[in-house]
Amino acid sequence: MAGMRREDDIVTDDPQDGAEELAGASAVRVRPDAESWLRKGGLRATRQRIALAEALLGEGGHRHVTAERLYSECRARGEPVSLATVYNTLRAFCEAGLLREVAVDGERSWFDTCTEDHPHYFIEDGEGDERLIDAPAAALEISGLPGPLPGTELAGVDVVIRLRRKPAGASVEG
Repeated sequence: MAGMRREDDIVTDDPQDGAEELAGASAVRVRPDAESWLRKGGLRATRQRIALAEALLGEGGHRHVTAERLYSECRARGEPVSLATVYNTLRAFCEAGLLREVAVDGERSWFDTCTEDHPHYFIEDGEGDERLIDAPAAALEISGLPGPLPGTELAGVDVVIRLRRKPAGASVEG
């Protein structure tokens, strides 16, 4: 994102994200204009793209959203948009390099406004309240990857660390 500063901490704009619970978390807010954000990706600024970009960019913070969540936010704002349009537009934003798709499981993808390589925590609570937040990149060390297959090259490594809340009364230790 233009003007976005990344450090080895969590960057978020969503207080529901749970990031405030993690030590060393800080928030960075830079609000790009939706139309200039679309131009940065070489996309034409249609009414629906602008509406979805504004919902994504919000107050300028870093976001992780699903298509379903973004669809609900847009409908709540009175935007006449279909879920199929949200999916298609999010994919177009990814192809333009404006978003990064993070596949957490076979059921759903999350979309990340930070396109730099970085690990994620996926927090499941067992009650349908799933969240994806950035994990500190400095703490991650990857070694011993197998080499690419003949005729291919490494395009990236996605790291999603799955977490769930401990049951009430469980030990605090690891």
